[in-house]
Amino acid sequence: MPFRDFAILVFVCLVWASNFIISKVALTELHTPPLFFSAVRFGLVLLAALPWLLPMPRPRWRMVAAGLLMGAGGFGLVSIGLMTASPSSAAVVTQLGVPITALLSILVLGERINWRRGLGIALTFCGAIAVMWDPDGMSLSFGLVFVVASAFASGVGVVLVKQMGGVQPFQFQAWVGLSSVLPLAAASALIETRQVELALQAGWSFVATVLYAALAVSLFGHSLFFRLVQKYEANLISTLTLMCPLMAIGLGVVLLGDHFDARMMAGTAVVLVGVLLILVAPKQALRRPQA
Repeated sequence: MPFRDFAILVFVCLVWASNFIISKVALTELHTPPLFFSAVRFGLVLLAALPWLLPMPRPRWRMVAAGLLMGAGGFGLVSIGLMTASPSSAAVVTQLGVPITALLSILVLGERINWRRGLGIALTFCGAIAVMWDPDGMSLSFGLVFVVASAFASGVGVVLVKQMGGVQPFQFQAWVGLSSVLPLAAASALIETRQVELALQAGWSFVATVLYAALAVSLFGHSLFFRLVQKYEANLISTLTLMCPLMAIGLGVVLLGDHFDARMMAGTAVVLVGVLLILVAPKQALRRPQA
């Protein structure tokens, strides 16, 4: 992977890491209902990307499925989970998307993983767990069940994206917005109460958080990520996004004064070694040879 593309991915991970903190504030400090927050978010994404909506990419079912999984599935479920789960524990559980994506990329896309990249994946995953796992403070809460579901939905969505060709990033985001806003809005209307009232009470703080989530995280960050997913192997991109939760911890240390000890430092070093192995691993054929 060229340094330019790696730098873009680092920037995307930084934007996503900040979203963990901002979303937690919006959901717990501003008391915004999670489904309503997600529905407004993807409604804004749809409005911003509306000029790129048509013509609809084909196959149509795959476009709608990928948009629903990576939008309402990936972010809507995480929003529900963050109501009770901490951002750090949610960041750990979302990494289940890495082995899910790697497994599906092998089974569905025919991608191959050589020993060096496999070792890098293992080191990166283990290092991330070592940094973020707190034996005294992390448990599989009810909220984390939704985060697990989100990781699975995102993993399937990434594989579906890899099977689509000729779709532009903003066009993809437009369909993510359309595929997600309708079911999220319907679910919010059926399940949640006082959505508009709570949003008005939060005022400009709600506007700022939902705009950041919609424009910076979804429209801008995921458009860049979508371009990289189309260019590189799914298992490579999904593994390198393990930098995101590490950055989330770093932001917590710098901005919130969170604890950072020797265990976290050692885990970070292991992650960096794993990322280096992934980057220098020779590229493999993406498809199995035909019999």
